[in-house]
Amino acid sequence: MSEKKELQVTPKKSIEKSAGEPTRENVSFMPDVDIVEDNENITLYADLPGVTKDNLSIDVQDNVLTLTATVNPLPEHHRLVYREYDVGGFSRRFTLGERIDQAKISAKLENGVLTLNLPKAEEAKPRKIEIVSK
Repeated sequence: MSEKKELQVTPKKSIEKSAGEPTRENVSFMPDVDIVEDNENITLYADLPGVTKDNLSIDVQDNVLTLTATVNPLPEHHRLVYREYDVGGFSRRFTLGERIDQAKISAKLENGVLTLNLPKAEEAKPRKIEIVSK
């Protein structure tokens, strides 16, 4: 990314427990993310296995982008045979710089991967200055 950070990433923690009594339902994982940048946008990819559109919330407040998601446990008629992934939710926060056009942020969830498009504000995009001579 450019010298001035348009997106600040909070360091990843493996598990975060929400306030209150620590029970299994309060476990929240910080999803893995990849962030790429070009002249027009910053694109964030977050791995959210088991999350549906209805269980995902994306909010921006006070220049902080917050992802919150829940994963439904196995239905009662299923019997767990083997598990490598624990059931819980996802939560992650990112601080947005002034050079992100917050009104134009868009999101797409497909196959457990959330793609967030964070367009740069017009004044933050590189541009060529035309020289006029007389």
